[in-house]
Amino acid sequence: MKKVVLWALFLLSVLFLSLRLSTIPVKFLNPGQKSGIKILSIPEGAEVAIDGVVVGKTPFENSALESTELTLNLSAPSASWSGRVLLNKGTVTIVNRELSSDEASSSGEILTLNEGSGANIISNPQDADVEIDGKIVGKTPIHVSIQSGEHLFVLSRLGFLKRSVKAVAPSGYNLGLKVDLAISEIDLSNLTTAPVTASPRVKVLQTPTGFLRVRDKPSLNSSEVARVSSGDELILLEEAVSWNKVRLSDGKEGYVASNYVQKINQ
Repeated sequence: MKKVVLWALFLLSVLFLSLRLSTIPVKFLNPGQKSGIKILSIPEGAEVAIDGVVVGKTPFENSALESTELTLNLSAPSASWSGRVLLNKGTVTIVNRELSSDEASSSGEILTLNEGSGANIISNPQDADVEIDGKIVGKTPIHVSIQSGEHLFVLSRLGFLKRSVKAVAPSGYNLGLKVDLAISEIDLSNLTTAPVTASPRVKVLQTPTGFLRVRDKPSLNSSEVARVSSGDELILLEEAVSWNKVRLSDGKEGYVASNYVQKINQ
C-alpha cells in the first residue's frame, strides 16, 4: 500500500519549463515501463526525426520508447537542430528548443530525471553563472543539493543571452539540466577601436560519415568534443600537417583532420 501511495504522489508531480511565461507539465511513468520523450520547439511544427526516422512534428510526445541514447533532429524552414538525447527508464525526458538558422543563435534545454538527489547542471558554453531561486551557486558544470519542489534556474554568461528554466525537482530523483545559450548581438556602434582583420577560416568538406569529429587533442584516440557538418565554416586557430585547431560558432575549440577541411580565401 505504501508503494502505491508513493507512486501516486509521483504521478501527481509535474516537471515543467518556464519559457515566455508558458509551463509544460510532464508525467512520470511507472517503474519498469518504457521511457518517454516530450519535444517542444519555437517555432512549432518542426519536423521530428529520431535516429534518422521522421516520427512527427512538434509538439511531439512518445511514452513507449526504450531506455537509450538517441539522435534527435528538428527541422523547420530555414532552421534546424540536432543532438544526442538520453532516455531514462520510467521517466520522461524533456527537449525544448528555440530554432535558428544560425547555430550560435539557437538555444534550449534538455531535462532528465534519474534516481538520486540534487541537480546536475551543464551548459554550452561552459562556465556560465548558475542562479537558483535568486541565489548564485557557482558556474557550470555543477552539482547542487536542492530540496524537492519547484525551483527557478537562471544561467548567464558574458556575451550570451540569459536562459531561465523553471522545474520541479521530485523527491528521490536527480534533476539533469543541460542548457544551450544563444550568443547575444554586439552593438558595434559602441566600438571605438578600428576593426581588426578577419580571422582565417576553413570549410568542412564531404566525409564518409556525413560529419566531421572535433577532438580535444590532435589524435584519433582523443575524446570527441563536437561534430560539424559538411559545408560548415570554422575559425582556423592553428595549422599542422594532419590536424588543424579550430573554433566553432559556439566558442568551443578543438582539432579536426586537415584532409577534411579547406582553407577559405579571405
